Amino acid sequence: MDIWYSICDTLPFDMFHWTFMQNALLAVLLIAPLFGLTSTMVVTGRMSFFSDALGHSAFTGIAIGAICGIANPTWTAVLFAIFFAVLFSFIRSKSNHTADTLIGIFSSTAVALGIFVATLGGGSFTKYNKYLIGDILSVTPKEIALLAVVLTCVVVFWILYANRLTLCVIHPQLASSRGIALNFTQTCFTVAIAVVVTLAISWVGLLILNSLLVFPGVIARNVAKNLKQYHLISIVSALLAGIAGLCVSFILGTSAGAAISLILAALFVFSFLLRKARI
Repeated sequence: MDIWYSICDTLPFDMFHWTFMQNALLAVLLIAPLFGLTSTMVVTGRMSFFSDALGHSAFTGIAIGAICGIANPTWTAVLFAIFFAVLFSFIRSKSNHTADTLIGIFSSTAVALGIFVATLGGGSFTKYNKYLIGDILSVTPKEIALLAVVLTCVVVFWILYANRLTLCVIHPQLASSRGIALNFTQTCFTVAIAVVVTLAISWVGLLILNSLLVFPGVIARNVAKNLKQYHLISIVSALLAGIAGLCVSFILGTSAGAAISLILAALFVFSFLLRKARI
């Protein structure tokens, strides 16, 4: 971290001379590629609301962890979100219902269960506000190290399974006929989304988390000409919005997650107009 702090001290922007902003900037540089990579498959697989449902399940895990007196309920959130993702994948493979129907069922159940647990025994809901709004400026070096590990795992998974996962999403029957373990691949992807969503919830906020998993992929889809550009533009747009949103939040004193989401929305409008101009 000392090397990173030294690099930030050389930047011509005073805001990045503060330690908490240096931590937040590094966290953005790590978490933005995570959102960029997963966003492309979320959009392609029409699973936009699944990430929202995972956020609700993660909140339930946080509430359970808090009730049980666990110091860091993030771990219970991770476990519950992974359980949620695996259960969803299993039921989806065994059910005739469409994915959006199952997502609606799981999402509403997770919300109800989370609120029920959080208010159990007349408990106050206000202590969970930080998970609803998020605060990336409070990220610690230990959490940044965890983000680096998760990013490495996701990148390795992407290198090994990106082509298979794309085929599973676009043409499941063809993927199955070629011997690809369809259920296993999709389950691994949903678990990866679960981990990313759960780790980001306390920094980005549950209320706007879904936008960060959807916007980068949609922006890239509007302007990309091939699959390589699709992934690259998604990552770059997430990085640009993350850095710009962090700067805006510092200058205006507003939520970083909300600022990032609004900048992504502006980039989406720009990409949409650019696509229309091409046509």
